[in-house]
This record gives sequence, C-alpha cells and structure tokens, in this order.
Amino acid sequence: MVTKSSKAERKSVYDQKLCKLLEAYTRVLVVSADNVGSNQLQGIRKGLRGDSVILMGKNTMMKRTIRAHSEKTGNTTYLSLVPLLVGNVGLIFTKGDMKEVSDEVEKYKVGAPARVGLIAPVDVVVPPGNTGLDPSQTSFFQVLNIPTKINKGTVEIVTPVELIMKGDKVGSSESALLAKLGIRPFSYGLIVQSVYENGSVFSPEVLNLTEDDIAQKFIAGLSNVVALAMATTYPTLAAAPHMFTNAYKNLLAVAVSTEYTFPQAEKVKEYIKDPSKFAAAVAVAPAAGSGGSAAASKVEEKKEEAPAEESEEEGGLFGLFD
Repeated sequence: MVTKSSKAERKSVYDQKLCKLLEAYTRVLVVSADNVGSNQLQGIRKGLRGDSVILMGKNTMMKRTIRAHSEKTGNTTYLSLVPLLVGNVGLIFTKGDMKEVSDEVEKYKVGAPARVGLIAPVDVVVPPGNTGLDPSQTSFFQVLNIPTKINKGTVEIVTPVELIMKGDKVGSSESALLAKLGIRPFSYGLIVQSVYENGSVFSPEVLNLTEDDIAQKFIAGLSNVVALAMATTYPTLAAAPHMFTNAYKNLLAVAVSTEYTFPQAEKVKEYIKDPSKFAAAVAVAPAAGSGGSAAASKVEEKKEEAPAEESEEEGGLFGLFD
C-alpha cells in the first residue's frame, strides 16, 4: 500500500508541475531523447537554467495531463502538443529565443561508438590513410571489402570507404573495425523535432530562417498574388499599379490609332506627328547637364582670343620703336 500511495503522489506532483508549466509558458520545443544519458541530460538542464525548463516523462501521463488541463481551463491550444508526444520525447518550456535554446542544446551532443544493432543516424565513411594496425589485422578489411596496402609495417587504407549507410543496422564487423580505428561516428543529444508556440506547431527548420529568407518568401507570395489577380482580372492592392499601367497602355493605343485624345496622350501624339520634337526633347537633357562644359568652352574661347589682342599690342609697340 505504501508503494501505491507514493506512486500516486508522484503522479499528482508531476501533473501539477506540468499544469504550471503549461500556464507559465507559451513556447515549447519537443525534443527526441534517444540514447541520451542522465549525466548528459543534467548538463543540458544546467545550460538552459534561467529561461527554460526541461520536462521528461511517460507520453501517456503527459497526454492525460494536457487533455485534463485543457478541459479544466477551456484552453484548447495545448491540445496541439498531444500528437507530438510519440516515442522517447521530452518538452523544453522556454521564455527565451527558441533559436538560441536550440543552439544551446546542440552544444551538448556527445560522440558515441557504433554499437552492434544500432540504426545508423548518418553515413559512416572511413577516410584513407595509415591505420596504425599491424598486417595481422587485414582480415577485418578483407571481410568488408576495404582496399588496403602494407606501408612501413602497418595497414594503410587506399581510398575512402562508405562503411555504413544512414538507416542501416550496424553489424559486428563494422563495429569492431571502427572501434579498432578509434572512430566514434555517431553523436547523440536532444534533437528538436517540433516547435510549438501559442497553439501553432512548426517544423524545426523555421528556427534557421533569416530576415532575408522571410523577405524572399514574402516577395514570392506577393508575385503569386499579383499573377493570379492579373489572370482573373480581380482587383487587389498589389495588382492595382499593374492594372492601371495596362489600362493606360490600352487607352494610349486607342488614342494613337484614332482621333480620340486625352491629356496624357497628347504629347505622345505630337511626337508621332513630328518626331523632331522628340529628338529635341531628348537633346535638352544632355544640354542641361553639360552646363559646366559650356562654361569651360567659353573660357577656352576667351583664352584663344587673348593671344590675338596681345599680338596687336606687340605689333603696335614694334611699330613705335621701328
């Protein structure tokens, strides 16, 4: 009876803690905790201490508490967390920047050996080079079809070898070889699987979005809205400038082809009747912009005139003394 009572008390304490966290926080990171040891988890807790709280527990218990709390408070936004509680997962409640929290969690990943029977989370490639193993160990490489040669009394791998592919189960030969080479190909830690905020659930990729990415996505969406509005002739604020421009072009085409006119078309019609006016208008801008060069040319003309006056004076002086 004592055991059952203590177990019920622990459940009650856990329920109360989870309910308080749900009320206090609106941002939650759902993380996978596969192959994460207790010491590693304790280090992560210390690193996040301040703005974030990690809560682990049985999925059934967390789901029951979330549903009960949602019914009690009438706040159904918490129910978005229930479908995410699958597998060995935990919850990181935070009031800080979720990107910074995710980066902090990433720091605590630790290397791990390739144990027999594990499913490889990444590709494992054995690099070429001297292994430091004596020639008697070549049987490992032969079993795995790894090309080697003997160099200075040790085994040397000739080319890079894809030893294990992502998703494959680690065999005994691969595990033994990687252990002999001192390669720890896998790393384990808390992995962010989903991002929850105020009832909305996002993929963890949103944490890596920059302002430029958001601006590009907005521009792409705006372009689609404009294209749809133009194709369906449905007026929108984004498409209005293009619609007005196209309407003006159509009216201008009618005015040019007929006697009909309006103020904005009169100048175009004048240019069509007398193209020289258009050429004169184009020439006005360069002339206006070359005021400095015109002034400079006037100065040069004056400089050219000055020697002529001096020659006359010289001629007068020469005649006087002559």
